[in-house]
Amino acid sequence: MATRRRRFWMSRRALLGAAVGVGAIGWSGATVARLSRDPSGPKDAGRIADVDGLGLATPEPDVSPPHDPELPWMSKGGDLNDASALSRTPVYGVVGVRSEQDVAAALDFAKANGLKVSVAAVRHSMGGHAFDDHALVLDMLAFNGIAVDEAERTVTVEPGATWHDIQNVLHPRFAVKAMQSTDIFSVGGSISVNAHGMDHHAGALAGSLRTMRVMLPSGEVLTCSREENAELFWHVLGGYGLFGVIVSATLEIVPNAVYRTSRAVIRSEDFPGYFERELAGEGGPGLFYGHLSTAPGNLLEEMIVYRYDVVAERAPLDMPRLGAPGAVKVKRFIMNLAKHGALFQRLKWYAEKHLEPEFENCTVARTDALGEGEACLVSRNDPMHDSVPYLFNDLAADTDILHEYFVPRAAYNAFIADARAVLAGQSLPVLNASVRVVHAEDIALSYAREPAFSLVLYINQPADGTGNAAMRSLTRALIDLTLRHGGRFFLPYQLHYTGAQLLASYPELPRFLASKRAYDPGELFSSTFYRVLKAMAAGAPPPGPA
Repeated sequence: MATRRRRFWMSRRALLGAAVGVGAIGWSGATVARLSRDPSGPKDAGRIADVDGLGLATPEPDVSPPHDPELPWMSKGGDLNDASALSRTPVYGVVGVRSEQDVAAALDFAKANGLKVSVAAVRHSMGGHAFDDHALVLDMLAFNGIAVDEAERTVTVEPGATWHDIQNVLHPRFAVKAMQSTDIFSVGGSISVNAHGMDHHAGALAGSLRTMRVMLPSGEVLTCSREENAELFWHVLGGYGLFGVIVSATLEIVPNAVYRTSRAVIRSEDFPGYFERELAGEGGPGLFYGHLSTAPGNLLEEMIVYRYDVVAERAPLDMPRLGAPGAVKVKRFIMNLAKHGALFQRLKWYAEKHLEPEFENCTVARTDALGEGEACLVSRNDPMHDSVPYLFNDLAADTDILHEYFVPRAAYNAFIADARAVLAGQSLPVLNASVRVVHAEDIALSYAREPAFSLVLYINQPADGTGNAAMRSLTRALIDLTLRHGGRFFLPYQLHYTGAQLLASYPELPRFLASKRAYDPGELFSSTFYRVLKAMAAGAPPPGPA
């Protein structure tokens, strides 16, 4: 049996190579290399992002205070951009934070010199959430301590720690209870958007975050939780860094279980029933995610459900270290090829549906105690230990943009049908479409007021004004249909929504902004995103600096 499986695997590898070869017919070797090569550096297309073409740039102040030599500057002046590559923004400077003392000193300096403060780490939000024009930016990535309390089943981390680093510390005994579905993000950033991921039982970070310590604009540090300083907790969680600086957070952890991986190809319209029968409740898998077809002809009609069923409560202590993703250049090539027309989009879906299973990375050695058969076994940490290097490329002329839309679970099928029509009627290539599960979230700006399914889209666009206009039009169409189905859109992405769409999705926004001003009356903490929120809530065009 094992020999037959190896031969089958080899034939599938050969088939994948043939499929890629067919896809590359007519393409020069230089083009193939360009589509598969590693990025040469961060993308930066300039300041393309706008709001209805009005522009967000603000003039440089007439007088700029001298940089305090006592602060740990990473840069004095210069520009920052985010993962969209479309939001180049001039900043006063960037402080490389390594301690609470650095944060306090930077806030004191900003207040004394009339500067605004923005908080940044990985900068994967796509709408100027982590910086503002001429602001002092706190780069938190080096403020990244991690301490595990095995008795309490918690990990206490500083805000710059990434999920990748946390998993490496926890493995192989423990795993994160709730995190994003990839590991590149910082904890501070994930808390600031109340991120969610593959564990449909645990839900978003809100469910596993025990406490936070937050430095207010005054420099005072408060511990907050659902029981202590609960209102601050309610606003900082999903508060986009506008209320204070998270200086530490304590999160629940769980045993690093062993899962048996499997896949099922279903009709998208069958997903709600499949979820209730197969995935929800105590008998369901420990993790799951669903990928929808992005191929023309069955766009959003088919779904691959990836599930991870528990076969052992704890992984063996001698299992290997967490590994990096494999076949990166092949995956990157297929992803980038899909930007060039229907044939290649069909090839991408064919590869995921039929060929990808043969490249699954099994990490746990099978023993008699772990059941029968030849199913792939992984630990809980493995599927989430993915830094998605295949999504990063060296194509300067385009960029890939995330969207996410949440709808009540009963509205899923009608919503997907409408989304299919919208996506089929526009020209931007849809590279990936996933389904996530979220619970009702009791925070100030909740994207889910009731149990919901979310549609996550990854869409390619030209990195210029024409591409920006096309993405703005598509985003507004998707928000409109989301609102018609009683849903909301996620705020960490581009600022393409109208004020009416924003307030229809988040009617509690004026209360949120009033609370922001109560905690931060001088509006020390700011960002491009914050300026847009304020302007839209007031029904005015985006103003200058807050």
